[in-house]
Amino acid sequence: MLRFRQFLDRFTLMIIGAVVIAAIVPARGAAVDVFKVLTASAIALLFFFHGARLSRMAILAGAGHWRLQLVVQIISFVVFPLLVLLSRPVIVAMVGEQLYPGVLYLAVLPGTVQSAIAFTAIARGNVSAAVCSASASSLIGIFLTPLLVKLLLGVSGGEEMGSTSEAIGRISVQILLPFVAGHIARPLIGAWVDNHRKWLKAVDQGSILLVVYSAFSAAMVAQLWSTIEPLSLVLLAVVCLVLLSLVLMLTWWLGRVLGFSFSDRVTLLFAGSKKSLATGAPMAQVLFAASGVGVMLIPIMVFHQIQLMVCAVLAQRFAARGDASSDD
Repeated sequence: MLRFRQFLDRFTLMIIGAVVIAAIVPARGAAVDVFKVLTASAIALLFFFHGARLSRMAILAGAGHWRLQLVVQIISFVVFPLLVLLSRPVIVAMVGEQLYPGVLYLAVLPGTVQSAIAFTAIARGNVSAAVCSASASSLIGIFLTPLLVKLLLGVSGGEEMGSTSEAIGRISVQILLPFVAGHIARPLIGAWVDNHRKWLKAVDQGSILLVVYSAFSAAMVAQLWSTIEPLSLVLLAVVCLVLLSLVLMLTWWLGRVLGFSFSDRVTLLFAGSKKSLATGAPMAQVLFAASGVGVMLIPIMVFHQIQLMVCAVLAQRFAARGDASSDD
């Protein structure tokens, strides 16, 4: 039987706590600037360590499977947005016009790194290919996500972000440069990073909590919550679950059609279906006005928890099936 923490883990409770604290004691005045500096520093540190964790051997091993890598990126940056765009009338009818841009923003985000690799490993998938595809998705997203936001959200989501090139530049400074610096430093600090993953997990989670608190503080000060119905949040969870289910079924079917092995289909399933809160939260701060970041983050926060729950179940079932699944 799956434990309770697999359905509502500690980090999710911490995110909920950050939202509650922001609702009760939102950052105001000079505190806003303090949290901006803290958040920017934490995000830079997060991606520095992401780069330091990345093994070049794993990248080279996974990069050779170019067909799999290509399909993962197409699912992340083409299929996901198309599903949301084609379902717009239904999604808007369920969650309203205010939350729909957040759902579309979720759809154009890159995939996760840690959880995609972890679930692939549990399910006996191609781990090296998962490392390569997840890392590539994060790097591609730095450039492609702002372009897709500008293209698909238009005025409703893009008027606050300035020029697309400016947004890409700011994201590159905040995310890409620390990532590259960390990867360059891997020969010097790689062993230390590998031996302190538990401590580094706190850096990951702490940076996201700072973003969530800052974003929801701004939303509280701007009184944006008064316009969102509680029922819309429930229906948003339904939308996220259906969206994830469609992508999971599509990736598994594509893996069969393209003749991928079982281990590669597992990689496609987990790497292609994920969306990154760790990348989406700091990107939203660059792409959208401070008062609107909280609302834009709601869908990815909901999707994040649902994808963890669903993929945890799937990974354990694949692991239980063992090597016999390789012929399915």
